[in-house]
Amino acid sequence: MTFTRELRQKADALWQQSFAHPFVTELAKGSLAREKFVHYVLNDSYYLTIFAKVQSRAASKAPDLPTIARLAVHAQSTVEAEHLLHETFFSLLGITPSTDFIPAPTTYAYTTHLLAVAAEGTFGEIIAAILPCYWLYFEIGERYRNSTPNHPIYDQWIATYGDEWFGKLVTEQIHLLDVLAQNASEEQRKLMRQHFLRSSEYELRFWDMAYHLESWQTDVL
Repeated sequence: MTFTRELRQKADALWQQSFAHPFVTELAKGSLAREKFVHYVLNDSYYLTIFAKVQSRAASKAPDLPTIARLAVHAQSTVEAEHLLHETFFSLLGITPSTDFIPAPTTYAYTTHLLAVAAEGTFGEIIAAILPCYWLYFEIGERYRNSTPNHPIYDQWIATYGDEWFGKLVTEQIHLLDVLAQNASEEQRKLMRQHFLRSSEYELRFWDMAYHLESWQTDVL
């Protein structure tokens, strides 16, 4: 069994909860409340900004030029493709992102986790920490590819993450982590597992954050 297959099995209980989460299932049916998707998009836009920084940090720790180049492509894809997607959502939803946006507690915790791994972890640890975001979304896209929300925003969301171009990025990252795991010590693989599972749990909590309109109890502005 490959290292990533092992990780996928260990995370399966968390991922199954994501597949069945009401945020995801209601989105696929087209019945998700607008305010919940707005909360998701605003927080996801913040998350993706941090995610691109972590991808860039991974590139700086990559062992060779070809890998550096590919990680740079991944970071650019995040900035261009996904932010373009969110800009479309902002327009359709009639909202304007603010430069002083305060992320919800879960978003803040998740991005802090990624930044900590990026600062202190090895290249392999960073790839393990960011892989669930790629992989889980692709599986959701595949699972709900044939759903018919009949909603201009939700249709596009599902189509994006089930698309072939996104699948290629996911496959590339899975293969990369397997290669890195082969050359890692058992202690390093242990840390990779921890980061992968922690990120998988944060992905599940992210749906909760959006669905329940999570916010801080105190005004931090």
